[in-house]
Amino acid sequence: MHDNQLLTKEIPTRLEAEEILREAETHNVGLWGNHSRNVAFCSEKIAKSCGMDGNKAYILGLLHDIGRKFGVRHLGHVYDGYKYMFELGYTQVAKICLTHSFCIQDLSVYIGEFDITDAELLELKSALNSVEYDDYDRLIQLCDALGAANGIVDIERRMQDVKNRYGFYPQNKWDKNIELKRYFETLAKRDIYDIVRTQ
Repeated sequence: MHDNQLLTKEIPTRLEAEEILREAETHNVGLWGNHSRNVAFCSEKIAKSCGMDGNKAYILGLLHDIGRKFGVRHLGHVYDGYKYMFELGYTQVAKICLTHSFCIQDLSVYIGEFDITDAELLELKSALNSVEYDDYDRLIQLCDALGAANGIVDIERRMQDVKNRYGFYPQNKWDKNIELKRYFETLAKRDIYDIVRTQ
């Protein structure tokens, strides 16, 4: 099997991904669609600067929050996106839906409501514990903190905003996001903000 065939099976094409997002937004209108587009933008730019596949990064970034198609949910959007993409056969996207909220590979660090059933929680925990992170998981985690609905933001400002809304932000997760920024800056040999703010 050629790499292109494998890629097509595990992730949709760019046009297919954009259509999946547009269709999903008709079910749950909100800012999450523009957030997803900005995450995709950042992901592609940083990936190219690091010698990674920019198109793949764009697609994964675009669909990382696709579980929001099914309504306003917290941890539920992780589960819904993971299951939805897995059922469509887009296994790499399913993995990103699973890992994007967990720069620390531990379900307990999730910020928000655990609005899933006990059975779903066990399934999600088992799935998260069984995956091995790669640089695409790490990249989408980083870009999830860079891409807001209204544009590109400072990571620390974004984390402070989350802390203000929820009343806390785990220090180890805060530190990990800063570590991810430095990791990709080392790979790119450039400042992350310079990369994403340069057209």
